[in-house]
Amino acid sequence: MAKHGFKAIEALDITYVLPTYARARVAFVKGKGARLQDTQGRDYIDFGSGIGVASLGHSHKALQKALKKSAKTLIHTSNLYYIEPQAKLAARLVEYYKRGDEGKPNTQKSDKSKWRVFFGNSGAEANECAIKIARKYGQKDGRYKIITLDSSFHGRTIATLKATGQDKFHKHFAPFPDGFVRAKDLSDIPNKLDSETAAVFIELVQGEGGINALDKKQVQHLAKILKKQNILLMVDEVQSGIYRSGEIFASKVYGIEPDVITMAKGLAGGVPIGACMTRLIDVFESGDHGSTFGGNFLSTNAGLAVLKTLEKMRKDRTLESTTKYFHTKLDSVLERYPAVFSKRVGLGLMCGLQVRSEEIFSQILSACLRHRVLVLRSGGNVLRFLPPLTITKSEIDEGFTRLLCALKELKISQTQKTAQKSKNPK
Repeated sequence: MAKHGFKAIEALDITYVLPTYARARVAFVKGKGARLQDTQGRDYIDFGSGIGVASLGHSHKALQKALKKSAKTLIHTSNLYYIEPQAKLAARLVEYYKRGDEGKPNTQKSDKSKWRVFFGNSGAEANECAIKIARKYGQKDGRYKIITLDSSFHGRTIATLKATGQDKFHKHFAPFPDGFVRAKDLSDIPNKLDSETAAVFIELVQGEGGINALDKKQVQHLAKILKKQNILLMVDEVQSGIYRSGEIFASKVYGIEPDVITMAKGLAGGVPIGACMTRLIDVFESGDHGSTFGGNFLSTNAGLAVLKTLEKMRKDRTLESTTKYFHTKLDSVLERYPAVFSKRVGLGLMCGLQVRSEEIFSQILSACLRHRVLVLRSGGNVLRFLPPLTITKSEIDEGFTRLLCALKELKISQTQKTAQKSKNPK
């Protein structure tokens, strides 16, 4: 049980914390696997994993061991000195990127061996690093523009906010830095290219844009166009990376070789971290970029533990099996409630169900909380699922049992009921 009850915690928050979040009225005190416990001792199935962060679930032994080791030896010394686990984590990310599709080293000639990694504390910081790489790369021939997509989300700093292609995030914070150009979709990007374009920055699966997985062939075609014009392809894998797509990088699933890849959320299982990996190893010089906390002993030891655990799950196909089972459960919900959901979207364990109406969506979120299953919202009308990658089948079963109980409470209009009966007569 919590030292303070929920009302006391809520009162402290309201009194002292800036009101930047619309919080659900619950506070958690501990967790195990895909389960959380609140101040009242009630358990919840976590299908959100802290917005895709708790990749190993809660209280995972490998992560506990790594954090305990750092707490007993070193947590932080700053980047003025060499940091062994930081160097090891960078090496591991590059090595895994170089790996072939079957887990063996890739022997084809490529620039992959020349990759380097910068560590920060968040996805926004990783994306800021990518933006600075693009700006300095293009400086020599007057290129500075970066093209992003409608419905994209790249962070909440001023630069990454401008890179974000959703106007609702821009209100109140202008003026923004120049040089960001928005394209409607992948097919519109070539129309936006000009002599001042330095880079194209995309999410392969748009996390806040409706769990929209971009078309693979279109992405590959775009990559070829950019390579011919010497324009950088930068991929934001802050949410889709670190095995959430089924592979360590979603870029590998799409069969492309970007110039820059950013990652964060699931990399350290809950410890703040961000990483920007690039093949442009000569763009930055000492002093061009930095971070006080980025890549310290605590976060990079955590990252090593996460990668070791998830790589084992990839190799023994546990991750693949879990993903297929979770998709089967989503499809059964879709089949059972065709008047509520229109389709399944996403990739790997970054997936969702598209909801047909805003009215129903609001009901779903409140009903799920009552039945103690945590789900997320994306793109205005997508019920988003980002479960821990270590989630068990029994936890999945329990979560979907609760989800179905929540859906039974929905107040569906007569028109929707008629549509549902016609599609699901049983």
